[in-house]
Amino acid sequence: MAEIILLSTSQKQELIDITDKVNSIIRKSEIKDGICNIFAAHSTGAIIINENFDPNICLDLLDALNRLIPSGIWRHDKVDGNADAHLKSAILGPSETLPIKNGKMDLGKWQSLIFCELDGPRVNRKIVVTMIGDKN
Repeated sequence: MAEIILLSTSQKQELIDITDKVNSIIRKSEIKDGICNIFAAHSTGAIIINENFDPNICLDLLDALNRLIPSGIWRHDKVDGNADAHLKSAILGPSETLPIKNGKMDLGKWQSLIFCELDGPRVNRKIVVTMIGDKN
């Protein structure tokens, strides 16, 4: 079973908590126990699990990525100027797979599921949510 989330982003780089959106899809599926894969269908976006309670964590992550992978110095920049976004996305990864327990993602107390926009703003960022499990 699969569902699509479409997101529009408003900044060059931003982290968007999609935990509630994915849990809503799981509830609708009626799967009680299983696994859920969340996949960003873009080469300049990523899916991560991290804390989102303190917004500084998200800002710190973007700051660290920007220090590690600066913009404007890569060969691909001659094509469309976004090589750093591709590199950051490749390092973070396009997907996460999580257990479903009692009809929702089994995340830790401080964990959130986050879409990382690395080359925005964009419309219709496509996130594919695929679930397998029991509907007990």
